[in-house]
Amino acid sequence: MATMVDVAQRAGVSIATVSHVLNDTRPVLPQTRQAVLDAIDELGYTPNTLARSLVTARTRSIGLAVSAISNPYFTEILQGVEAGALEHGYSLLIADPHDDPQHERKIVQLLYERRVDGVIIAPSADPEALLRYLGQHDVPTVFLDRLVGSPAESPFPFDQVCTENAEPTTRLVTHLAELGHQRIGLVTGLPGLSTTTERITGYRHGLAHAGLPYDERLVAHGNSQAEAAEEATHALLSLAAQPTALVTANNAMTIGTLRALRRRGLSVPDDLALCCFDDFSWADLFTPRLTAISQPSKEIGAQAVRLLLERLASPGRPGRTDRLPSAFVHRTSCGCPESSKSPERHRKGPES
Repeated sequence: MATMVDVAQRAGVSIATVSHVLNDTRPVLPQTRQAVLDAIDELGYTPNTLARSLVTARTRSIGLAVSAISNPYFTEILQGVEAGALEHGYSLLIADPHDDPQHERKIVQLLYERRVDGVIIAPSADPEALLRYLGQHDVPTVFLDRLVGSPAESPFPFDQVCTENAEPTTRLVTHLAELGHQRIGLVTGLPGLSTTTERITGYRHGLAHAGLPYDERLVAHGNSQAEAAEEATHALLSLAAQPTALVTANNAMTIGTLRALRRRGLSVPDDLALCCFDDFSWADLFTPRLTAISQPSKEIGAQAVRLLLERLASPGRPGRTDRLPSAFVHRTSCGCPESSKSPERHRKGPES
């Protein structure tokens, strides 16, 4: 195997210069850097990552803790994180917290004990134990999808990235109201998650914007899962005054709701109109095609990596929260007629 000595001799530089190029520990002239990189390529030199980590105190690895990785939304986030990490020469260690606060705390500790440079986490509904551990050990952290509070008020610096939640949900509700629906139900997510809270807020704003009263009986918790959403939908359809339209607050719950409607022999949108938060690759293949809010999931993952690398470069900088815009994808499950045009995508709706 080629060594650093071989690379230095081929490039006509010192071993120290090769080390600086590999580890970014000191500026190197562009032409010198290129000579070293060319020598590495010609010789097939593979750096010793363990030795390099001793020099830089970095392992160039990122810990990713995301529940429900099988969910297409989080799968696309994972793809965004992976692409961003590889682009900057980082590897990933991935774990599933299963939305369990104690398991979440344990696996983040295990990731950090493996000397990852920082962690990217979709936190649970009760992240107190996790936050204490991260703060005690000063772990460079980015939260994605779900917020944990204001970075400015935290005892340790962290960053967050997510999509807009309230305004897009308002957009779905007002669209259904504009179609004449007055009893609009909501199948919402796991209590305690910021996404759940914000989408309920958007639902209420949408009702208020349309001049419709809020009825808590029309809000059922699907706990962000298909099975629970199926039960929640059955509960809504068992009301004396049933909803004529539903908003489902994530793609897994949309599947559960569709199962419940099928088992009751109801069709969408003839018997009940449906709009959902989260677009996914086969939403356009359903009959009818699903009107949905599309989140920039891959970009959320990529932005989480960028924020973490900024945090590693400037550990003391103030934390920040980045919100990315989502898109309203207009199809036919809401009851609108089929159009020969491509799905309509809006990024703005009534102010929430």
